[in-house]
Amino acid sequence: QEQLVESGGGLVQTGGSLRLSCAASGRTLSRYAMGWFRQGPGKEREFVAAISRRGGTAYGDSVKGRFTFSRDNTKNTVYLQMNSLKPEDTAVYYCAAVIPSGVFSLPTTASAYDDWGQGTQVTVDS
Repeated sequence: QEQLVESGGGLVQTGGSLRLSCAASGRTLSRYAMGWFRQGPGKEREFVAAISRRGGTAYGDSVKGRFTFSRDNTKNTVYLQMNSLKPEDTAVYYCAAVIPSGVFSLPTTASAYDDWGQGTQVTVDS
């Protein structure tokens, strides 16, 4: 198990940018595939992005081309760079981790993940 802590959320205007961070307490982040999910008001949890142990990425259709997922295993931290933000991006963003079946695995469903952070609020002003 990893203890995950998200940070970097806040209030931005439409078109602005934020960078979210998710830090793991241990030094074993390289063993995990990582994911970002979000849940907006009155909506179900939505897949945002995933990154494999080798750094390959996958993105949800609604954020593709605007968000970038990266990882720094030496810092036990992953990052979600969010550009061109829209009001529809307003949500609580959650970081998640799982030891995958393979080094190229990119889980895109919440049920695949074992460990979750507490979430960080992102609000985009219309």
